[in-house]
Amino acid sequence: MQHQRILVLDFGGQYNQLIARRVRDLGVFCDLKPFTMTAEEIAAYAPVGIIFTGGPNSVYEQDAPRPDAGVFGLGIPILGICYGCQLIADMLGGSAEKAAAGEYGKKELVLLSDSPLLEGVPQRSVCWMSHTDSVLRLPAGFVPLAATDACPAAVYGNAERKIYGVQFHPEVVHSEYGNALLRNFLYNICGARGDWTMHGFTEECVAALKEKVGGRKVLCAMSGGVDSAVAATLVYRAAGDLTCVFVDHGLHREGEPEEVMRVFRDGLGMKLIRVDARERFLRALKGVTDPEKKRKIIGKLFIEVFEEEAKKVGAVDFLVQGTIYPDVVESGTGKGAVIKSHHNVGGLPDAVDFKEIVEPLRELFKDEVRRVGTELGLPDEIVWRQPCPGPALAIRIMGEVTEEGLKTVRAADAIFREEIVKAGLEREIWQYFAVLTDSRTVGVQGDFRTYENVIALRAITSVDAMTADWAKIPFAVLERISARITGEVPHANRVVYDITSKPPATIEWE
Repeated sequence: MQHQRILVLDFGGQYNQLIARRVRDLGVFCDLKPFTMTAEEIAAYAPVGIIFTGGPNSVYEQDAPRPDAGVFGLGIPILGICYGCQLIADMLGGSAEKAAAGEYGKKELVLLSDSPLLEGVPQRSVCWMSHTDSVLRLPAGFVPLAATDACPAAVYGNAERKIYGVQFHPEVVHSEYGNALLRNFLYNICGARGDWTMHGFTEECVAALKEKVGGRKVLCAMSGGVDSAVAATLVYRAAGDLTCVFVDHGLHREGEPEEVMRVFRDGLGMKLIRVDARERFLRALKGVTDPEKKRKIIGKLFIEVFEEEAKKVGAVDFLVQGTIYPDVVESGTGKGAVIKSHHNVGGLPDAVDFKEIVEPLRELFKDEVRRVGTELGLPDEIVWRQPCPGPALAIRIMGEVTEEGLKTVRAADAIFREEIVKAGLEREIWQYFAVLTDSRTVGVQGDFRTYENVIALRAITSVDAMTADWAKIPFAVLERISARITGEVPHANRVVYDITSKPPATIEWE
């Protein structure tokens, strides 16, 4: 089935993936593509609507990013957000310049005129602004639809051409009626029918996979995370012959290897090979303290172990990867910026004997992957498992990775996760984990002096992990966690809580 599509042209704004997620949440499929697409490529893509994103540039700069001017002659509805709003005005004969005063944060939006774009939006509401430049003169045929104190054309449009500009960010939750505005654009302006659902995707994906890989030999590297788990389950439903390789490197959290085996081998009946490589990984990490070296050693060794097991399986037709859409976008699309390279974009080395890579989740965001997992009937402990980096606990131990250190951080992490679930906070906090620091402090336990490790707790709230805020866990919950860790975990006599946002910090400590 060919779904209706919205094309989101990327001009480098920090909320661009969020725009795409909001559109999909409203029931319409969309792609985030580089702004360099030609009018001919856009026409061939055949979107029902186009969204210009925000971006860090000023439209009046000489090298400011601009789309192919031919996009305005395609007759496809267009919505410009922030920089995109200024870009439309500038390219169609209006102007945008540096404003006398920029707007940042929550501002009151006042409607000036009725519009199908603003249906259901009250006369006064709160919107989220983040701009230094503003539209000062509208193109011919365009009218202001809403304003703020400092921005006379916070929303403008041309109903006949179905082209609109929005100076604020409707995609962020701080804009009270932002979702309503996006919905209006999709359904009132673009005429979308809302044919994108995770139930529909799951059925279509299994059918397409059955046609592609049914009856062929398929191999999957199973990490135990939600992405690889959902990808493997989709292919298993379709292929009939799927072999999963789970490399137990000894760096997993408490109970994870056993849970992976229980769910996928014992519960779903998958052919799952568990490779015990714990001693091999610990030996390779001995004496290594630099986090980047840890990552490289673990990544290289994982590939080596996987390749060895793949050769034992024999000639493989397809390799399954849990690549998801943010992996692809962040690794760079066209001339888009590379945020960070992902090992699973582009596949494993050619030394593995397979004909083709299968990536059933390549078009999905993380929250969509979780919904598919629920559609497939996977248990909540898999679907809602806390994200964990590839090197796992190796980079949650500051300094050398030892068996003793792994036991300590594993036990502290298990207590933290257990208490968060008991408090009913597991769906409110995006990610939470314990870190074994390389700091030691004096303590008193059982009337004896101790000199042990400091355990740091990290918990964040986020939408997409690009930015994050520290989670405001109730003091009573933190108190229970601290008391249990210092009372039950060997070699831990002090607990601290990280209250740093991203930026300036990253989510992980190493």
